[in-house]
Amino acid sequence: MGRVSQAQAEENRRRVVDTASRLFREQGTQVSVADLMQAAGLTHGAFYKQFDSKEALVDEAAAHAFAELARRHAAGLDQYEGQRAAAQRKLIDTYLSVEHRDNPADGCPVAGLATDIARGGGGDEARRVYAEGVADFADFLADADQDGLVRLCTLFGALVLSRATQGSPLSEQILTTAHAALTEAD
Repeated sequence: MGRVSQAQAEENRRRVVDTASRLFREQGTQVSVADLMQAAGLTHGAFYKQFDSKEALVDEAAAHAFAELARRHAAGLDQYEGQRAAAQRKLIDTYLSVEHRDNPADGCPVAGLATDIARGGGGDEARRVYAEGVADFADFLADADQDGLVRLCTLFGALVLSRATQGSPLSEQILTTAHAALTEAD
């Protein structure tokens, strides 16, 4: 088999980072390189042509996930023509939904990566990216009445608890209660 072009190598790298970002949010950073590469449709050996280590991939995948989150926030502001409160309300509605609970791979990296980052499931770069992403998310959520960190902690806690209690009536009750607490002033 011949060498891949530079463009194909870049596309393969992008595919691996995107796949890793989704799998790490869904299953954690303990996903094996072999499983990750299979999910990306590439060989295990191709990993080492693209990345120095799995830690380097975790760093890049975390940055990718938080960049995606920032794009979603910007798109929300654009959709609501800069009306921050409307964009925040839509985010809260989406974040505390059964769909978000049930689809962590496409979900928030704050919730999806927290435990792994806390346990060192990436390098210093992943921790830095995570901290900046949390701060940016909190800034997006801040309003005149509620601190953004408090709102983010409520969203995060509700989502994680709802996922952990999935299959019981408590799961949806957690989502509903947190939603009411965050939107009752609206």
